[in-house]
Amino acid sequence: MNIMSEREHLLPRHDQEETLTFMSSLKHTAFSSKINWLLVFVPIAIIFSGASDTVVFSLNFIAIIPLAKLLGFATEEIALRSGSVIGSLLNATFGNAVELILGMIALKEGLVRVVQASILGSILSNILLVLGCCFLMGGIGRSEQTFNTTAAQTSTSLLGLTALSLLIPAAFSATAANATEVDNGIINLSHGTAVILLIVYILYLVFQLKTHSELFEDEVDEDEEPQTTLAFSVVSLLVIAGFIAIHAESLVGAIEGVVEAWGLNETFVGLIILPIVGNAAEHVSSITFAMKNKMNLCIGIAVSSSLQIGLLVSPVLVLTGWMINVPMTFFFEIFETVVLFSSVLVVNYLIADGKSNWLEGALLLACYAIVALAFFYHPIV
Repeated sequence: MNIMSEREHLLPRHDQEETLTFMSSLKHTAFSSKINWLLVFVPIAIIFSGASDTVVFSLNFIAIIPLAKLLGFATEEIALRSGSVIGSLLNATFGNAVELILGMIALKEGLVRVVQASILGSILSNILLVLGCCFLMGGIGRSEQTFNTTAAQTSTSLLGLTALSLLIPAAFSATAANATEVDNGIINLSHGTAVILLIVYILYLVFQLKTHSELFEDEVDEDEEPQTTLAFSVVSLLVIAGFIAIHAESLVGAIEGVVEAWGLNETFVGLIILPIVGNAAEHVSSITFAMKNKMNLCIGIAVSSSLQIGLLVSPVLVLTGWMINVPMTFFFEIFETVVLFSSVLVVNYLIADGKSNWLEGALLLACYAIVALAFFYHPIV
């Protein structure tokens, strides 16, 4: 009986997929969102790449918004065929490819503090801003939303490991006496920690994709059918991620001019402004899925993105700094590590019961607002 019902469910989708073509896929993608008209800023931003830093920053910022929305649409199309686990992993990976590219470019220029700020800012942006918007927007009109507690707590436990990897170097520096030994010790500690975190990330992938994949899956919505071919979705995902990387690189190039024109400090830009841009893909996608009550997929994108930053992007950047002889380490300022630890603690408390509502979303956004204010007024180190 179950086999027959599954076949009855699959037949309509199979029949519809046969009618999908390149042109129909392109049409569905083009009209998937009302904000797609902002795509006109993609060529405009490229054309005016030689304008003032403020203009370049603003145009590329706007251009990334519709691209992020399209990235979420392509991800959802793939998730309809491969499941929400693969979908959320793809979204987080392609979204964080931007941070990895930007980080490597900044490292080559010796901007270690900017790279560290962007790493911390990306984690905070995902677990406070993105997750807060998801809980708030998804909770409007609903009493509460539910998600798998085990999967969520596993993810926050790994976030705790990420926080630990930053707390230990800070404590190491505060308790050691000899400055030279501190510097050498922190560099060696960071290199060893980077290797360990990469191993943990591989183990997490095995846990998420193979041994416990059922914990991360959302229930299938039988009313939703793919609107694009699988090949079109995959190719569009790659192309869109490429355009996002191009525009994000232009943003980084305009940072110094924007800092001077707007009277901001580089730490605030790296911690608050850049992560909002770099995480635009995850932000738009997560809110869309939250409003559709796909909370496992939503949390999978928001929290998995933070995990990728902490367990994949930051270790790779530390090892990259090692290879190009740039002192990139896990040593952050005490103020920054305390903020990260406190934020992870708050998120862990809020998702412990496997339920969310709009008030919890408002609390997370309040936390992010306080963090943003703190970094805005914090004196430059």
